[in-house]
Amino acid sequence: MDITSFMEWFLSWSNNLVQTFGYLGVFLASFIGSATIFLPTPFLLVVFISGSFLNPWLVGISAAIGCVLGEFTGYGIGFAGQKALDKKHEKWLKKARKWMEKYKMFFVIILFAATPLPDDVLGILCGAIKYDVKKFFIASFIGKLILNLSIAFGGYYGMQWVLNVLGGV
Repeated sequence: MDITSFMEWFLSWSNNLVQTFGYLGVFLASFIGSATIFLPTPFLLVVFISGSFLNPWLVGISAAIGCVLGEFTGYGIGFAGQKALDKKHEKWLKKARKWMEKYKMFFVIILFAATPLPDDVLGILCGAIKYDVKKFFIASFIGKLILNLSIAFGGYYGMQWVLNVLGGV
């Protein structure tokens, strides 16, 4: 299965999930979409579409919770691999820890989570340097909430416009 086929399958599967389970479907699609490290999934399109026919506040919150829990895949990989990294890259990890302390990592995590920046990589790094898991969760949740509420309200207010542009509906 190539990447295009996978994305089409995921989008179809996710939309069926949302149609069947509503907000739980949004949560599950977002969780799986965020848990797949380095494999792009169109779960934000699912959030956009869901926001057009479900309550966008609840869609954004459901998606944010799913996303932040899915991000723990990367954190867990980094945490599990820290011993291997410590031995080979101890000097680099010390620099990363200092950089994170200097630049207020909490706000960097929010920025990465609220935008298309590679937060998977950041999650792996946070796990590898043992960044406080509670702070990681809260910062990721704030960022994912901003992102998903924006996308859900985009669907709520913009779906009719998109349909008009695409199909003259």
